[in-house]
Amino acid sequence: MKSEIFNKAILERHRIKFLYDFRLINLEPYFIGVNKHGNKVIYGRVNNTNKICAFEYNKITNIKIINSHKFSPIIPILPSLN
Repeated sequence: MKSEIFNKAILERHRIKFLYDFRLINLEPYFIGVNKHGNKVIYGRVNNTNKICAFEYNKITNIKIINSHKFSPIIPILPSLN
């Protein structure tokens, strides 16, 4: 069920909010993957930061899609590569 919610949010570019270790997280979801420990994670940008973070599925509860605004993913461009 979590994957369906996250996939919909990623495809439609909607922000999501959820509880992660009892903290409220607002996230712009980018993609779903597996970390080095074999746990399923969702990667995304936490609102009001420029940092991409990974959140483990087993610690995520109370997921809600925020339909009010769509977002564009931020693609970091390194000056050393230009």
